[in-house]
Amino acid sequence: MIPNLQFSQYLLSALAVVVILSIHEFSHAWVASLLGDPTAKLQGRLSLNPLKHLDPIGALCMLVFHFGWAKPVPIDLRYFKKPKRDFAITAVAGPLSNLLSALVGALGYLVLYACVKDVTFTSQFAYNMAYFGLYFLLVFHQINLGFAIFNLLPIPPLDGSRLLFATLPTKAYNAMLRYERAIYYGILIWLLLGSMLSRMILSIPAAAASPFLSFVAQVLSLSGLIERAIVLVSGGMMRLWQLIPALKI
Repeated sequence: MIPNLQFSQYLLSALAVVVILSIHEFSHAWVASLLGDPTAKLQGRLSLNPLKHLDPIGALCMLVFHFGWAKPVPIDLRYFKKPKRDFAITAVAGPLSNLLSALVGALGYLVLYACVKDVTFTSQFAYNMAYFGLYFLLVFHQINLGFAIFNLLPIPPLDGSRLLFATLPTKAYNAMLRYERAIYYGILIWLLLGSMLSRMILSIPAAAASPFLSFVAQVLSLSGLIERAIVLVSGGMMRLWQLIPALKI
């Protein structure tokens, strides 16, 4: 039996969140710098130091829901040669870094599992290290996926909304940005209350039996929608690595 299991899992999840947020925001800053914008670098954001990037509410959401957000990296479009294209590339760099990290996490999990699955542990310490190693790699994989999927939603202030800049007329995009803060609070309400309302609807037998109301209940739960997407993408990544015979579970 592992002592303080729940507390240890919480600490490992928190460590995964810190690492993931740092990689995500560093990727934004690094790509912006490569494309000619020094703003993030001058403000100390071209860094893997998590204290430079943490948004308290976003980090808490990552711990609770396995998806959330960080403090946005400052971007000055005037430095870009092709502002719309370069801004879109900078925006997608963060979620792309999370997808790549999730792929690495899946590989690490399967490799470690293959190494320890037939081992007979002679000490509790060795067993604990193997268990926590597997737990960390799995959580690292899942939270990376949740962070990538959530941030690709075309909703301000998420990265997906920055991709709209490359396709929408400038006036339409600027009009959308005027409501960015209101939309930010709307996302919080959707996260906090959506799942509660969904459960309330599905607890009514007549509503649960109705295809339309069941669909409405599912859409209300943003966390539920993203969890389904995480399961789908995670399964694909795991199956990809298991094409290597030694990594089959």
